[in-house]
Amino acid sequence: MSDRTRAHVFVSGNVQGVYFRATTRDEAQKRDINGWVRNLDDGRVEAVFEGPEKAVEEMVDFCHRGSSAAEVEDVDVTYEEPQGEGQFKVRW
Repeated sequence: MSDRTRAHVFVSGNVQGVYFRATTRDEAQKRDINGWVRNLDDGRVEAVFEGPEKAVEEMVDFCHRGSSAAEVEDVDVTYEEPQGEGQFKVRW
């Protein structure tokens, strides 16, 4: 079993316009997580985290809280095999 994993996350609630993406990027970079985060047209935030299992779990836990101004209502997580994501970025 690999110690690396990938989490594909959809976060709903008041999560756009509240620095959710920027804070997610900062938290991911602190943990050397690869992947990306972006806003969706339906008001959710989508993110992919790849890295060591413990660090990915920390990022999933972060998504349940979000940035200080966010109001997270739900987090939907799917675990997948890593696909070789690059340095963590905010997608537009």
